[in-house]
Amino acid sequence: MGVRRAAAGFGEVVSYYDYLASQEIDASSPPFYALIMAAMRRADSSNIDLLREAWPEVWSEFYARYHAPGGVLDGERVAV
Repeated sequence: MGVRRAAAGFGEVVSYYDYLASQEIDASSPPFYALIMAAMRRADSSNIDLLREAWPEVWSEFYARYHAPGGVLDGERVAV
């Protein structure tokens, strides 16, 4: 049995592959903000604007960590 096209208005942004990938990601149980930061890492220019607008605090910290050595912020102690 093949995959049928969704009703009008559905399946135009998210593909069936995207949906299946989301199930795999969910099965690994990553923390919510890890998912948001991963989305920011992969986003194109249109989507990064949406993500920054939706989660400005997460963007600020992600940006700071991205540019910090090893992702560790000044004054932060990390157990190795």
